[in-house]
Amino acid sequence: MVFIQDGYLKTDAPQSGSPIMRQSPVSQSSDALSVAQDEYGLLTDLYQLTMSACYIGESLHSKPASFELFTRQLPSGYGYLIAMGLAQGLEYLQRLSFSPQQILQLQRTGVFNDAPDSFWGLLENFRFEGDVWAVPEGTAVFANEPMLRIEAPLWQAQVVETYLLNTLNYQTLVATRAARVRQAAGPDAKLYEFGTRRAFSPQGALWAARAAIAGGLDATSNVLAALKLGRKPVGTMAHALVMAISALEGDEDKSFDAFHRYFPGAPLLIDTYDSVAAARRLAHQQSSGAPLAGVRLDSGDLVAGSQVVRSHLPDTPIFASGDLDELAIEALRSQNACIDGYGLGTKLVTGQPVNGVYKLVDIDGTPVMKESSGKLTYPGRKQVFRRCESSRVVSDRLALTIEGSLPGEVPLLQRVMHNGEPLVATESLDAIAQRTAASVKALPASVRRLQAPEPLTIEISHGLEQLTQHTRQNK
Repeated sequence: MVFIQDGYLKTDAPQSGSPIMRQSPVSQSSDALSVAQDEYGLLTDLYQLTMSACYIGESLHSKPASFELFTRQLPSGYGYLIAMGLAQGLEYLQRLSFSPQQILQLQRTGVFNDAPDSFWGLLENFRFEGDVWAVPEGTAVFANEPMLRIEAPLWQAQVVETYLLNTLNYQTLVATRAARVRQAAGPDAKLYEFGTRRAFSPQGALWAARAAIAGGLDATSNVLAALKLGRKPVGTMAHALVMAISALEGDEDKSFDAFHRYFPGAPLLIDTYDSVAAARRLAHQQSSGAPLAGVRLDSGDLVAGSQVVRSHLPDTPIFASGDLDELAIEALRSQNACIDGYGLGTKLVTGQPVNGVYKLVDIDGTPVMKESSGKLTYPGRKQVFRRCESSRVVSDRLALTIEGSLPGEVPLLQRVMHNGEPLVATESLDAIAQRTAASVKALPASVRRLQAPEPLTIEISHGLEQLTQHTRQNK
């Protein structure tokens, strides 16, 4: 067993004559847990590697295998999911490798002492050689429908599970929340992603910003994410600036003046002390000053507060923030709040997880399935056929890939990688956001409802039903 004691990596069964394996320092530097692209190979769960070594030892590693990534059920209260994260998944598959130094690190753990020697050679020469089938990012999907399928040599398909689940699960969560927020706020509201400080990690913050924009938001306050995505970062100010300058100069207006001195007309946060009084003073100043880009309310009764502020600043956009989500926005609009845009943070980038799973469905041409209580999976490689009428989704049909489409149906999964080489160009966020909007709009109103949605009809094809019964009987 490998464990950490006194800042050192140790094993309870050290190899004689191998002092490094018995005790090797674990880095405590501040950048020790930053992930570089050349470390993708090690960013996985241990059992992906131990299972791969077992496959190699049993001469099964090169058998063709198919794994599908899907969610067994939607998060509570959700009528759909918006698939997201494929771009980062494909980038990972292209860059995945194991350097000699990383292989040495694995060997030094002692975990692989009895693994076959050929395991190390395969790691050293690793290149993903599989095919990937996936639904386009921004597509609405439902329970038990594969968002992605990997067809590759067994050990390669196994070792990529952890990272693919990580990026697709999280980005699908954020994109779905973003789509629901856009649905609640309407097409004209400005929606900004403010979730970096609440995201699950710095890497997660970048993914959240991307997924939020692709899901329907307009921009992000995360400077790094915005610049990497070719976007302009957005933001206002924090209460700290208002309190600091007010305390030192004795006047809240001095903080507004100071901020506008360097950022003329920028949005102002006006609820540090008295938002109504601040709005009244700003209205008086507006007669001679530059127009305001907006004011932000971050607390209090947002309905009454926004209505009073609007009475004083009728031509100034009013933004709201403060742990808002799609249900809160829906309630604000139903009460006639005077709000033109929203900043979304904590509840956008956290919350109920998308519990996607990655399951083996075929090995060397033999369909397989899992039958654990509550965790049954369908066997065989599958396709999702969507039937639409007058641009509206009527139903989905989960079928085997060997089954053809019926009249009015279109297949959702497309082959996006062949022999480890991408087959599609990287899409712009605008294109994905347009697909997201179109996907949600095409759903029945009862399915896209924010509260108590009805499930879409998902049909199981005759061929898949027969295969499921046959696989159960012959397990």
